[in-house]
Amino acid sequence: MERKKEVLQDVVIKFAGDSGDGMQLTGTQFTNNTALLGIDLSTFPDFPAEIRAPIGTLPGVSGFQLRFSSDNIYTPGDSVDVLIAMNAAALKTNLSVLKKGGKIIVNTDGFDSKNLRLANYPDGENPIENDSLSNYEVIKMDVTKMTREALKDFTMGMKEKDRAKNMFVLGVLYFMYNRDMENTIKFLKEKFGKKPDIYESNVKVLQAGYNYGDTTEIFTTTYSVEKAKMEPGNYRSIMGNQGVSFGLIAASQKSGLPLFLGSYPITPASDILHDLSKYKNFGVRTFQAEDEIAAITSAIGAAYGGSLGVTTSSGPGIALKGEAIGLAVMLEIPLIVINIQRGGPSTGLPTKTEQSDLMQAYYGRNGECPMPIVSASTPADCFDAVYEAVRISVQHMTPVIFLSDGYIANGAEPWKFPVSEDLPPITVKFKKDLGDQEEVFQPYLRDEKLARPWAIPGTPGLEHRIGGLEKQNVTGNISYEPENHQLMVKIRQEKVDKIADHIPEQKLDSGPEKGKILVLGWGSTYGAIKSACAEMQKKGHEISHAHLRYVRPFPKNLGDILKNFDTVLIPEINNGQLIKIIRDVYFVDAKGYNKIMGVPITKTELVMKLEEMMRD
Repeated sequence: MERKKEVLQDVVIKFAGDSGDGMQLTGTQFTNNTALLGIDLSTFPDFPAEIRAPIGTLPGVSGFQLRFSSDNIYTPGDSVDVLIAMNAAALKTNLSVLKKGGKIIVNTDGFDSKNLRLANYPDGENPIENDSLSNYEVIKMDVTKMTREALKDFTMGMKEKDRAKNMFVLGVLYFMYNRDMENTIKFLKEKFGKKPDIYESNVKVLQAGYNYGDTTEIFTTTYSVEKAKMEPGNYRSIMGNQGVSFGLIAASQKSGLPLFLGSYPITPASDILHDLSKYKNFGVRTFQAEDEIAAITSAIGAAYGGSLGVTTSSGPGIALKGEAIGLAVMLEIPLIVINIQRGGPSTGLPTKTEQSDLMQAYYGRNGECPMPIVSASTPADCFDAVYEAVRISVQHMTPVIFLSDGYIANGAEPWKFPVSEDLPPITVKFKKDLGDQEEVFQPYLRDEKLARPWAIPGTPGLEHRIGGLEKQNVTGNISYEPENHQLMVKIRQEKVDKIADHIPEQKLDSGPEKGKILVLGWGSTYGAIKSACAEMQKKGHEISHAHLRYVRPFPKNLGDILKNFDTVLIPEINNGQLIKIIRDVYFVDAKGYNKIMGVPITKTELVMKLEEMMRD
């Protein structure tokens, strides 16, 4: 059969099905295949909150959105070109994001009376049988039946055979987009090589899906997307939590400090623990503690003993760590506290994204307890941002909070990985002996950065007292003197403030240095802001974009940048947190754009907001 071949510039696909349908694996494999072709990409996995929600229900739908393009892209897309719906619930949950005229590939077996009832469709109504989808191109496939047919010669139970349905869909898409299947076959070999029945059945169904696309007359056109014009270098697809893990390992190697992670599993931070546990060859030690408090205190002990101490969690776990974080501030030792934010309060929305822990990072501890805050903007940026958090922590002798979120943590994009020699140095100075002016060791005698010395326990002559009680200036002895407490509070704050002298000045990401509107962002709003500003700039509007990595202290020139614009807009996935801090520090009447739905802000939303502001 002669088919038309069409070259596309930009495609958005969403895989959606029950949480047991393997949509995350399918999306990840298509993503890796796309990355190998040098095509720019961005992903957005969307998990159900329950580990195993009732099969076929709306809360049990698991989704994976992938955008790939021959141009540079910064978001996983506002709307979808192709929706794969493995059952009725997946269709109902995701139809609103499908473009008019878009393709819907449905597994007809997932639209029987039981599935329709579980998805809350009225009795007798089947969306793939009536005219409710007339604005879309619907491609019907009985994926379950064809998967079982492909495996008719395998001595496996029906349940085991049905688990390969996702491979059939993946094979069909590989045909549609002119892809080679070898990378997925290699993945299956590595994953299931010791279980030949599972390996061979998955490969068989993958090939069956590809062959179905090739032999059926349903697909009259195949598509391809050309390689993106990216800066030359070695690239790989990377997820945000992977970027954090690699950044910590790189910082450990460059600083010469052994890496210790004390952690307790929590969504969406657990993958950092899983990833780092694989790298014992780099001297990494991971400890899965019995609770959040044990996790952070073990990391504090490691830091006191001369290691790079790290603890990871999300908002609820950070709340439990609060007193121990204060201990690290009082001890003035290096410690990296990683918060992969999710929806709250309490356990809130475990698998949905939010930026709602900024105030917690700023103020969420008892007493005057200032800490530097570093924020990542994209999955690839996690590497550089956490590396910088380590540099600040060990060179300024302070715990540092590193902020990411579920959108960044689970999303993926191409990452040009660096060469070790190109990474900035992280210089660590342990105190070895008494100085010329010391008769006894003075553990709180400070340098020009107001950092105290890092003395390893057991070093002769450097014995000193530690604990959470207030320290006497210089000596480190316990002190209840009012004047001393005020002095130490001011010193700890000044030490954090002085970090501004040792970080880069803020730069505009795009737009003129002066203009009508500055869009100021932090964290995972980066892609939407960058894309929206680019569209407005093409229309001739004086709109600029600045994105913060250093959230505490702010870069020294940030105030001057803010004054160059008539209006400042701060989009956030919270109820307005950075905007309160900006108004307090700089007396700027900034405007907010806030979305608190567990999903990212889209480019389209921001463009509409900016157009409204320009009219006003």
